[in-house]
Amino acid sequence: MEDIAITVKDLKIRYKSVQAYSIKKSLLRLKGAETQSFEAVRGISFEVKQGEILGITGKNGSGKSTMLRALANIFSADEGTIDLHGHSVSLLAIGVGFKKELTGRENIMLSGMLLGFTEEQVKEKMPEIIEFAGLGKFIDMPVRTYSSGMYSKLAFSITAILETEIMLIDEVLSVGDEKFKKKSYKKMKSLISNKDRTVVIVSHNLATLEDLCDRVLWMHEGKMMKIGDPHEVLEEYRQFMED
Repeated sequence: MEDIAITVKDLKIRYKSVQAYSIKKSLLRLKGAETQSFEAVRGISFEVKQGEILGITGKNGSGKSTMLRALANIFSADEGTIDLHGHSVSLLAIGVGFKKELTGRENIMLSGMLLGFTEEQVKEKMPEIIEFAGLGKFIDMPVRTYSSGMYSKLAFSITAILETEIMLIDEVLSVGDEKFKKKSYKKMKSLISNKDRTVVIVSHNLATLEDLCDRVLWMHEGKMMKIGDPHEVLEEYRQFMED
């Protein structure tokens, strides 16, 4: 029997939103705000085998990034369960995890330790991360001075060089200049060719999903529409989007 890396069972995640007109009232009274509950993930179940590459697609607002952040243990389940079977996990997503006032170098250390690596392990990999990111003198400047492209280069480099058993990737292969896109895509292909590494990629780029993934999960309005062979699922998704 093949080892399972990720088990998701009957997962539901809800957000609470406060109605705008009642915010002032609730601040004055500290209670009584009218809240609405929005279910972003609505009862999804699936498994990912160890070494498998699963793509997740769907239009904006379908719950893809919420699902990924739940797998990364950033969001907790309101109902259902997620089991990573003891595997280490890292999330590669723009805007996650950097302290804006710290330098790039300091953020490498912080990110590495948050991923569960020791200070010595991060220090050992630091030169390789810095070289791959190619940020030059900016590596010793606060991250708040970075462009979104520089930010993504650093985020990608940390996750690519500090290899975890499960990699979660959220739309970052499309950020950065052309040269870095090619470099990161090549690195990603080499990383996921390791049959012990499990990868979940969220993307709108259907060609990327078709090229990289073993299976694709299509989400729509928080529900799983279909999971299976990339070509079959993506063909059905394309037709759905055209209708």
